Parts: sequence; structure tokens; C-alpha cells
Amino acid sequence: MTGAVVIAEVRDEPLDLAAHEKAVSDRRAGAVVTFQGVVRDHDDGRGVTLLEYEGHPSAEGIIREVAAEIAADPDVYAVAVSHRIGTLAIGDVALVVAVSTAHRAAAFAACARTVDEVKARLPIWKRQVFTDGTEEWVNCP
Repeated sequence: MTGAVVIAEVRDEPLDLAAHEKAVSDRRAGAVVTFQGVVRDHDDGRGVTLLEYEGHPSAEGIIREVAAEIAADPDVYAVAVSHRIGTLAIGDVALVVAVSTAHRAAAFAACARTVDEVKARLPIWKRQVFTDGTEEWVNCP
């Protein structure tokens, strides 16, 4: 039996960890593990004021593929994953993942794998604006 993909999206609105956690709830689950990727105020020793994410039109399809691959694991009951695009301030959430399984080890592994696969495969770029007024574009993976 394979798990369900309950959320797999790229969106320009704030992400809700509680909604993702609720979406993966399952009476069989003994573990729900979540992750939030949060915009921090520094990168490589430089102060950051904001990030701007842009996604390729294929990004939504790719995040769905990643979620489906994770959900195909027989230990996974449900997966919810979203990545935000647009301008994000310090403290805003850029990535949310929630996974439910019967046991914690499988949930931690599935959540970590989801984050790693999204970061490796999702065609999203970010513009970092630094406190000194400079900026740079980088590929998220």
C-alpha cells in the first residue's frame, strides 16, 4: 500500500505548517514529522534583508513528482509539501514538509528525503538582498 500525496504545491502565499500537519494526519500514524525552511538574516557571513524566489513553470509538476516518490514508500501514510515563491522577509517560511508514518524513524527519514529531493530537483532560484545593498541570484539546490 502506498501513501497519499495530500499537498504538493508551489505558491506565492504564506505557508501554513499546521495545515500541512493536519493534512497528513492518519489514525494509523504513530509519527508525524514536519520541517519548515525559514528565511534567516544571514548567509555565508553576510547580513540578508530579504529573499525573492522565482520558479520555473515546471516547478509544480516536479514537486508533485517528488511527493509521489516519497508517498510510494510503503512506510509512508501521507506527504504534504509546499514551496513558496515571491518576496519573503526574514522569518518567513519558504518550504514546509509534513510526513506521517507508523514509526518515528521512518517519518524522520521520509521528511529528510523530501527536503533533500525538493532542494536538489525543484527549479527555483532565489535573489538574496544583503544589508550592504548588494544582491545575488542563486539556484536553490
